[in-house]
Amino acid sequence: MAAEGGGKEMNEIKTQFTTREGVYKLLTHSEYSRPNRVPFNSQGSNPVKVSFVNVNDQSGNGDRICFNVGRELYFYIYKGVRKAADLSKPIDKRIYKGTQPTCHDFNPITATAESVSLLVGFSAGQVQLIDPIKKETSKLFNEERLIDKSRVTCVRWVPGSESLFLVAHSSGSMYLYNVENTCGTTAPHYQLLKQGENYAVHTCKSKSARNPLLRWTVGEGALNEFAFSPDGKFLACASQDGFLRVFGFDAAELHGTMKSYFGGLLCVCWSPDGRYIVAGGEDDLVTVWSFSDCRVIARGHGHKSWVSVVAFDHCTTSVEDGDPPAEFSGSDEEFHEQIHFGAGRDRANSAHSRLSKRNSTDSRPVSVTYRFGSVGQDTQMCLWDLTEDILFPHLPLSRTRTHTNVMSATSPPATGQTTTNTTTTTTTTTTTTTTTAVSANNPSGTNGKDNVSNSSTSGNPANSLPSTLPRSNSLPHSTNPTGGSTPNSHTGSNSSTTTTTTKGNSIIDSAFIATGVSKFATLSLHDSRKERHEKDHKRNHSMGHISSKSSDKLNQLSSTRTAKAEAAKTLGTTLCPRMEEVPLLEPLVCKKIAHERLTVLIFLEDCLVTACQEGFVCTWARPGKVGLLSSQNNPANSPSGTVV
Repeated sequence: MAAEGGGKEMNEIKTQFTTREGVYKLLTHSEYSRPNRVPFNSQGSNPVKVSFVNVNDQSGNGDRICFNVGRELYFYIYKGVRKAADLSKPIDKRIYKGTQPTCHDFNPITATAESVSLLVGFSAGQVQLIDPIKKETSKLFNEERLIDKSRVTCVRWVPGSESLFLVAHSSGSMYLYNVENTCGTTAPHYQLLKQGENYAVHTCKSKSARNPLLRWTVGEGALNEFAFSPDGKFLACASQDGFLRVFGFDAAELHGTMKSYFGGLLCVCWSPDGRYIVAGGEDDLVTVWSFSDCRVIARGHGHKSWVSVVAFDHCTTSVEDGDPPAEFSGSDEEFHEQIHFGAGRDRANSAHSRLSKRNSTDSRPVSVTYRFGSVGQDTQMCLWDLTEDILFPHLPLSRTRTHTNVMSATSPPATGQTTTNTTTTTTTTTTTTTTTAVSANNPSGTNGKDNVSNSSTSGNPANSLPSTLPRSNSLPHSTNPTGGSTPNSHTGSNSSTTTTTTKGNSIIDSAFIATGVSKFATLSLHDSRKERHEKDHKRNHSMGHISSKSSDKLNQLSSTRTAKAEAAKTLGTTLCPRMEEVPLLEPLVCKKIAHERLTVLIFLEDCLVTACQEGFVCTWARPGKVGLLSSQNNPANSPSGTVV
């Protein structure tokens, strides 16, 4: 746990830190930056971002790094903990005029020692496909800015695809592209394909194949980041409106929703097994959300400003539950092989159910540790451990954790409701409000697989927080008018809509095949009926009842009356539990490691990589991985740093 210091010590930059695994050390000679090593004046520029790819080079030095600083983009051989960085020899360097690179992503499938496919998004909305090894500019997408004029916030190759990629913009829209298609000379015309609570998916109407294949509009305000699940089936989106939305990617189904405690969400990531999602943002918190239960299970407080990046450490994450242990401690390639052989969502659900059974039938300890990290605009890096006493609060605690607030997770509710009320509430609410809940959360139904997973978890109170947590069970909130996912949302009117979203109806296929539109044509009438029902429900929702339950602080911070009402509706519900309703984590490590705000955190096999807005990309060797650079890395070489 980080110790709070005072005065000068707080402003000193740390060059090493200790965890239970050992000491992580900053390798000063492995720092990547612009060749002149001069700090970049970052005023008004886009965040520095870093991308890695392995080209399977025969020499064993196959890692490549790409990073942007201001108008410049660099591509180097990444030597990591093995050798010092040679900044005089970039493989490729580009300087752009009139626009700045904002984000980038390598395609790991097509990468070879002779060729890599690198996507670069820009501040003016364009996306460029380049090959920094061959030094060829392959293609420019949205060149005339006819598709979207706003800044590109996130670009990712669709997992497992050589040609499909997804691009998010600050307009709140996402676009699916195919590298083989052109963007056309006129603005695209769209046709509605799917619509739900605060999102819509349109297909591009065109006689010939053109980009974009699909347009997603998600939430209000910018879409700051998205992340594909490890198995590639789900997509988590973090938006400026403060909502995390998780979709089934192929069918464009909304799986679940979460609301930040305050302000926008800026970053999101998945646990290596796909069971948990961590998001960070303008509330200075990291929030842990359960994929199967669709609810917040913990928050982490350690940052003093906005959280800019969250990432799981697959090398330190382990799950052991009596069956053969599922250790995630190999290379990225080995981990992806595990995912391909069933370690994705199906495995997550089966392991989840195994742990559920153990909760009620077996007292053997379950050893679960998820390690994740976060960096923020406060120039601090935090490391967090998510352990079984947080994930499964009804198990006998395997150890006392003094820095974890599990009071509300394990104590009886303080609202005067009894446990017998829990069951009656569940049954009565299902009959009276299910239709509204389904229309708010799953306007077009959930697919059959979701039904199974929801019913198996929601019917198992031993594995979740008490459903009678303060205020979260009162009638107006259980309907979740703002689009959360309730335990009841898998029942009710799903039966009438499940047929329209069977597994075969991949929304990407629909974009390619014109007949795909007719498959979803029946949804429009059904949706409008549900929207009407939802409007009636909102009209009858007492505003006085809402505002009386919202905190004074929230009312002061919210800028508009609508924002106040919306935030007040969600606070205290499963969408956004109150601070005392979920465990509060404190960081294992919380260190100031830069002079400027941090924008990158990436966990690699033998090191972790951070970067700040000054343009310095730093490598931190894992315990025992210092290697050749151990003699070079001493305090004398880094006068500005201190060893702690």
